[in-house]
Amino acid sequence: MKYQFQSDLGQFSWKPRYFTDAIKVLIGLNLLLYIFKTISLGEVNLVEILGLSPETIWPLVWQPVTYMFVHGDFWHVAINMLVLFLFGSELETIWGRQGFIKYYLITGIGSGLVWLVFQSFSSSPAYLIGASGAVYGILTAYGLLFPNRIVYIYFLFPVRVKWFVIILGAVAFFSSLGSHSNISHLTHLSGMVIGFSYLRFNSQWRRMIFSVRKQILEKKLKREESRQNKKIMLQKDVDHLLDRINQVGYDGLSDSEKSRLYAASRDISKEKKKD
Repeated sequence: MKYQFQSDLGQFSWKPRYFTDAIKVLIGLNLLLYIFKTISLGEVNLVEILGLSPETIWPLVWQPVTYMFVHGDFWHVAINMLVLFLFGSELETIWGRQGFIKYYLITGIGSGLVWLVFQSFSSSPAYLIGASGAVYGILTAYGLLFPNRIVYIYFLFPVRVKWFVIILGAVAFFSSLGSHSNISHLTHLSGMVIGFSYLRFNSQWRRMIFSVRKQILEKKLKREESRQNKKIMLQKDVDHLLDRINQVGYDGLSDSEKSRLYAASRDISKEKKKD
């Protein structure tokens, strides 16, 4: 299935893909660094070299970028990469590889710099690692583009994406107030705020968000129209067969007509339950 629509930017289309180019590269880099970090057994301290810290950012000026590709343990990298895969692939098919990577880096680097500023006033040394800032930015973008999509929390509890993102934002906000855990809730919140601001105040992205939502609405209307047309055709077929029964009786129907009557009656009953 390929989606196509018009916007102020001109005509563009996308075909949903499950494993897009940028997602492959990002997941590959994160997994390779995690594997290297694991098998090096501490001989090479990637956290101190690539992680972000006010104490070492000079002369290690690459840290605001590289910290996103280093993770603490298996679940840290696994959850971030799973969320990136589930929510990022469709965004890349819409934005394109360059647009997606640009957004990913803006939210990731931006949230890291926000953390760096606040951490500069702390007396305790710390390193920031992980792609969570960028991943929370991806979740925010997905919520803006597809607010009424259903996701399952813990694969069990259905909730619309917009409420899911709002809940995550609230948790990140309140957790960042005086939190002393190893999880940087400030980075999560920063990634969401930066992503939201970028998409809302960038006119190009605003038009694209509007166009995607418009196309989704048109698809829903077409599905509903198709369903109604199917109901009308089924009812006409049933009415025709009932007229035949009045003329020749039920036993006078052919086996094919009896099968059609049974199938059409069953389908109409299902449609009434949906309504």
